[in-house]
Amino acid sequence: MSDLRVTLVQSRLQWHDADANRKRFALQLAKLAGKTDLVVLPEMFTTGFTMDAPRYAESMDGPSIEWMRGQAHSLGATVTGSMIIEEKGSFYNRLIWMSPDGAYRCYDKRHLFRMANEHHHYAAGNHRLIVELNGWRVCPLVCYDLRFPVWSRNRDDYDLLIYVANWPKRRSHHWRTLLLARAIENLSYVAAINRVGADGNEIDYSGDSAIISPMGERLATLAESEAVVTLALSEQALNHYRERFPAGRDADDFTLADRP
Repeated sequence: MSDLRVTLVQSRLQWHDADANRKRFALQLAKLAGKTDLVVLPEMFTTGFTMDAPRYAESMDGPSIEWMRGQAHSLGATVTGSMIIEEKGSFYNRLIWMSPDGAYRCYDKRHLFRMANEHHHYAAGNHRLIVELNGWRVCPLVCYDLRFPVWSRNRDDYDLLIYVANWPKRRSHHWRTLLLARAIENLSYVAAINRVGADGNEIDYSGDSAIISPMGERLATLAESEAVVTLALSEQALNHYRERFPAGRDADDFTLADRP
């Protein structure tokens, strides 16, 4: 396990235009080859946060999956973000974890945002994903999952917690506050990406993407504009803090049941 270079790509999204969004992100990623280990894109980075799943869903062999595969290979880095996937007649807000060798893992968003009726349009996931990258254990989650600390709880199984989001500006205080809480309570780094601009429903997004230390320090923050930031997370700092303050040893045991 060595230091891990994490890149957040905070961008506007073209509403319901996957091709335009892929081209936009390709330009932003072009200069990162060999300079990062992990690139993090927003939730539904191909479309914006839409409930029109039947019209804009792709398959697992569709153009956006192939685009992610090509980007990961070109960059020599893992690329992650969520998109709308149709599988066996159901629609998912699915995070893809794409490795440079073309292999991928998936996480389907567990907590669906009922205030936008997401639970009426998408199927919820039941299983959390933990992936290994350069010796780091990483738990990637999606947007509304941030509000549920039990699902986000570190069970001594991750070192980096990721959130990909379309989190509205009007609740940006919640976003900033909860990210700090998740880092502190889980003794983990947190890397969180949000979008900027307005979507097709005239909802504004302020970005506020951030990388936070296990002590709750904001190591990198992005304001309300398009930006790309890369930061090396320190293995030594993480291990030193966990040894000095092993609060996780006193955490309560619990079991999560699958949803029906």
